[in-house]
Amino acid sequence: MPEEPLLKVRHLKKYFPVRSGLLGRVKGYVHAVDDVSLDIFPGETLGLVGESGCGKTTVGRTILRLLEPTDGEILFQGVDLVRATAEQLRGLRRQMQVVFQDPFSSLNPRMTVRAILEEGLIIHRLGNRAERLQQVAEALRAVKLAPEFMDRYPHEFSGGQRQRICIARALVLQPRFIVLDEPIAALDVSIQSQVINLLNQLKREHNLTYLFISHDLAVVEYLSDRVAVMYLGEIVELASSEELYHNPLHPYTKALLSAVPRMEPGQKSRRIVLPGDVPSPIDPPSGCRFHPRCPVAQDVCRMVPPRTLELPQGHMVRCHVVEQELGLSSSSPESSATGS
Repeated sequence: MPEEPLLKVRHLKKYFPVRSGLLGRVKGYVHAVDDVSLDIFPGETLGLVGESGCGKTTVGRTILRLLEPTDGEILFQGVDLVRATAEQLRGLRRQMQVVFQDPFSSLNPRMTVRAILEEGLIIHRLGNRAERLQQVAEALRAVKLAPEFMDRYPHEFSGGQRQRICIARALVLQPRFIVLDEPIAALDVSIQSQVINLLNQLKREHNLTYLFISHDLAVVEYLSDRVAVMYLGEIVELASSEELYHNPLHPYTKALLSAVPRMEPGQKSRRIVLPGDVPSPIDPPSGCRFHPRCPVAQDVCRMVPPRTLELPQGHMVRCHVVEQELGLSSSSPESSATGS
């Protein structure tokens, strides 16, 4: 894996104001993303998992500057997107694309497929009319759709075909990095595997880099090189896919993986049922945010936020209990207090 990441995210925060009253005064903030740091290397797929409402989609949209970050750094190919000029952003947006979860609402029903795919080429002033038409046709072929479909409207396609059109729209600009925001969640189970295999094929053929956001842990294991686990706006564990699924350390990760069906004969897994609901991101718990639901929480978990432990093989975790079990003190050279 190359040493230099394609994308560096450092201490990313995104807070949404909560307003009330006739004057719309701010009475608090939703801590949607709170101090998230991660690297994504060229050609890899980083899976981002967690319960609904944990901030996965907000991370993806903030990285692309579809949402303005509250704080932090986003470095793409060495350029800080937070402080980039409009001209710099315009050039980099070609390299960063997104595929949204719902193919029904993310396509304009009044535009033909040709107009949908050609729009980005026109905005970035790429090619003449004939060249743009050829690029649109090539993008449709890449996602296994006939170019003859380009004069049809979105309502004339099935859900799986619409999602292929969304993928083609991202692909037509020849990007390096694509955020896949739960791209199979709205599809029938019979279609999901086709789209998953298509994404894998496109990654190999076009040397793409993915941030794959999903709550389907089995799909994330199949697609991802590394996996980051989010809880209430924070990344609590990050490791290679094989390491995370075979050696989870954080209690939250263990609970998530216990719900994944196992296909091996004779292998049984004990389901870990977490009590209560996810706390409100408007007023997150003190200390470790997972402690109200954690089956092994201690007093220190309720008072002191855990630091990020950097373990061998690129395994990172934030948990006081894991730190004690591994015998890592605050001065240990094997651990780090960098934010996640």
